Amino acid sequence: MFTYYLDLALRSLRRNKALTALMVVAIALGIGASMTTLTVLHVLSGDPLPGKSGKLFYPQLDPQDMDGYKPQDDPPEQVSWIDGMALLHAKRARHQALMTGGAVPIQPAQSSIDPFFEDARYTTADFFPMFEVPFLYGQGWNAADDEAGARVAVLTRELNDKLFGGKDSTGQTLRMDDVAFRIVGVLDSWRPTPHFYDLNTGSYSSSEGVFVPLTTATDLKFARNGSTDCWGKGSGDNMKIATCTWLQFWVQLDTPAEAAAYKQYLVHYSQEQKAMGRFQRPPNVRLDDLMGWLDYNKVVPSDVHLQVWLAFGFLLVCLVNTVGLMLAKFLRRSGELGVRRALGASRRSLFAQLLVEAGAVGLVGGTGGLLLALLGLWLVRRQPSDYAALAHLDLPMLLATFVSAVVASLLAGLLPAWRACLIPPALQLKSN
Repeated sequence: MFTYYLDLALRSLRRNKALTALMVVAIALGIGASMTTLTVLHVLSGDPLPGKSGKLFYPQLDPQDMDGYKPQDDPPEQVSWIDGMALLHAKRARHQALMTGGAVPIQPAQSSIDPFFEDARYTTADFFPMFEVPFLYGQGWNAADDEAGARVAVLTRELNDKLFGGKDSTGQTLRMDDVAFRIVGVLDSWRPTPHFYDLNTGSYSSSEGVFVPLTTATDLKFARNGSTDCWGKGSGDNMKIATCTWLQFWVQLDTPAEAAAYKQYLVHYSQEQKAMGRFQRPPNVRLDDLMGWLDYNKVVPSDVHLQVWLAFGFLLVCLVNTVGLMLAKFLRRSGELGVRRALGASRRSLFAQLLVEAGAVGLVGGTGGLLLALLGLWLVRRQPSDYAALAHLDLPMLLATFVSAVVASLLAGLLPAWRACLIPPALQLKSN
């Protein structure tokens, strides 16, 4: 029966091409606008590490003095060197990584490549296994290299392609800021979205090009990116003893029990530091998991949410117009429908036939909506925002485009189809 209904639907749609075109355009415009904004929201609010994010946590402490203290305030979003190193060496988690961002001057050995600056990540050894960073060549450094301040580096695939033509560069020397570093590893393609592990350098910025041990970068006084919040005596020249928060700290806790125990450890640590006179404020700690940390920082831009609501409002307007067009089209065929009812067709069969026709309009409109969504995403990628390059339609959103179009058209066709089925067949036969 479906094939028969589909044949009738296609004949009906071809019979009045102008009205059909208006319905298809209305569906296509609404679906195109809504799927463009929904795809952007889908990309920006996605899980950067699926399957692992629930085990990654971001500890926060409050080491500040009493100046400006308010009991309801949240603790600073970063940690100081003293606290970060204390938590790192305590090894209360399966993995832990202390880090900050920076920029280093790269001095290529090849005379054909001019020196340039590259974004860098100064971190500790567990960064790579904790975040499951894929390696193309070699591996990361170890904890002994962290302690020794070893001059080792890990490159991204893109930087390795630029400097070494994509070859295995492990063991090679790379000069940064007039200091020689030994390359121990090259990452495979890796760009978590959002840039969750350091939101200070951009929520959707691309990954850094080079990674070096935190102690090495600090000892060499490499330039830092990001924010620094100080109190009391401030930073001075030595960031290792500065009363400033400027580092990000992440831990991996595999079970809820481990997370609860670690949060209690943070409270005890704060109490201990307060007893020693380092902390002045009452213990104030937070321990958000990765997705909770992103929600806490409101990573998705507010204008993206607004655009989604506006686009779905526009889709609703398009559906209302489609309802009116379908109602006019179906009621115009009341004579045909009356004859079919007189010949024994049930209201259910007529209703199903009209819904198939509405679904066909939605399928064609979905195709047009897909093309408009691709155009809309292309325009988004031309924008100067840091997330613009991420606006691409993946398979789930591609399927959602067609499903949304068909469902929308079926919803729009419910009232017109039901109204057309209520017309008494005897009245239509008499008028004919």
